[in-house]
Amino acid sequence: MLLLLLLTNAFVLLPWAGAGRIIGGREAVAHSRPYMAFLKIKNATKTSRCGGFLIRPDAVLSAAHCVDKKGTVRVTVILGAHNVNRREPNQQKIPVEKWVIHPKYSRKGFINDIVLLKLKKKAKITENVRYISFAKENERVRVGALCRVSGWGRTSLNPPASDVLREVELKVQKEKICQKFSKYFQPQSMICVGDENRKKATYKGDSGGPLVCKNKAYGIVSRGYDDPLFPKAFTRISYFEPWIRKQLRRFAIQDIPGSPSSD
Repeated sequence: MLLLLLLTNAFVLLPWAGAGRIIGGREAVAHSRPYMAFLKIKNATKTSRCGGFLIRPDAVLSAAHCVDKKGTVRVTVILGAHNVNRREPNQQKIPVEKWVIHPKYSRKGFINDIVLLKLKKKAKITENVRYISFAKENERVRVGALCRVSGWGRTSLNPPASDVLREVELKVQKEKICQKFSKYFQPQSMICVGDENRKKATYKGDSGGPLVCKNKAYGIVSRGYDDPLFPKAFTRISYFEPWIRKQLRRFAIQDIPGSPSSD
């Protein structure tokens, strides 16, 4: 019992906890979230996972901290998946050709935690692979709104992560709740989200997935604070919508034969 208490306290006292797993949620109906993308991220030392979501046949949005790794990083996106440890016939496995991290992204406080990934080839749009619309500039989700988050992250404070896609319903909270936990919380570019009863949350492995309200993506799973379960700061998509549109136009230009690269 003493060991259990010590382990529990160790989690509570962590200065930062990733916002990456679905806790207290449920297994999603297979292929009911056709916009979901599973990101397999490899560098020289390890392989990690994140979520993401398709916003165009050749483009996926995710969290910048997912690809902010040392050394050479390779990212592969799996679309149309339910169980990521099986070769399901609906899956499309596509390497990422390049990605653009927001120029003002900061590891400290996970500020501007957003990345746009360009797929090496366009996804084939099917019943199980579809893109989702996202919030426009100045389009905000109201406090108290119930939104859904999906992911393949952990289902408890301990490993392993989930093989199957899970989902949880979370409430948009008042900004001052997250501001109490961190001086880095920025209301204009972040959304405060969570379950006040600490029975439901996202955690490690779900980072990069979308906060979906009324069938539209409003946020991106980004970070947590001292308490591993509540609250969480999500990247506010509407704030970055002009930047996203600009990058998508650049992607389109680069697809024209003979066009110069933006690198």
